[in-house]
Amino acid sequence: MTQSLTIRNYHFEWGKRTYLMGILNVTPDSFSDGGNFYSVDNGVKQALKMVDEGADIIDIGGQSTRPGAKQITLEEELNRVIPVIRALRQKSDIPISVDTTRSEVAKEAIASGADIINDISGGTFDREMLPTIAKLNVPIILMHIKGTPETMQSLTDYQDLIGEIKDFLQKQINQATNLGIKKEYIIIDIGIGFAKNYEQNIELLRAINQFKLMNFPLLVGTSRKSFIGKILNQDDPKKRVWGTAASCAYAITQGVDILRVHDVAPMYDIVRVTDAISRRLN
Repeated sequence: MTQSLTIRNYHFEWGKRTYLMGILNVTPDSFSDGGNFYSVDNGVKQALKMVDEGADIIDIGGQSTRPGAKQITLEEELNRVIPVIRALRQKSDIPISVDTTRSEVAKEAIASGADIINDISGGTFDREMLPTIAKLNVPIILMHIKGTPETMQSLTDYQDLIGEIKDFLQKQINQATNLGIKKEYIIIDIGIGFAKNYEQNIELLRAINQFKLMNFPLLVGTSRKSFIGKILNQDDPKKRVWGTAASCAYAITQGVDILRVHDVAPMYDIVRVTDAISRRLN
């Protein structure tokens, strides 16, 4: 695996420690914080708060990807994310990723100061996404999904859960590198909660080491998700913080590289302690 990635003044050394990606949903309808950071001022304020709390990357998304979410227009997505990227970039040099499946949003986002594209479709929803990333020469996060957020929870049948997800990711990695995307610019995400049911999410977390064998930095996003709610019998996503913390600590012991989280401050402490124990850091 490529050992490092440099973005602006930030150096990511994979395997040395766990990095935190803070979630900034500039949407009215995300599953746990929809509408909270919908204005530019509120979005930037929340992003800077997460930076202060220890986030290494801020992930900005304008299209809800919760189960059942409907697709918004390109214009609406641009109007939500681009002003926030520009405003945040004026106040911080923090690496910014943009959670989008559209190549046009990717282009505008990078031009406005973003650094990474986080594509929940792994480059499959928009056939221009991977060629665009190759031209832009920026990192991309490739996630596994079946169907769309609107349909994915009816598409949880697998003959071989781990094998099929690995095959999907490898196929997208091959496409990306064939188009000229640098290997060191590829990060993979197993897609917890995306076309996976409760048991499958647990199985995926137990199989992190198998995905580490693919030799790419691995991102995992369990934050506040419904499988944690099921374990805790907790319907309110905002009350799943410590359940999230447990899943994050476990993922760190299995070698995950990036954790995508809503609650940066508590997860920062979880990361520091778990890294110190499992990675034998000083």
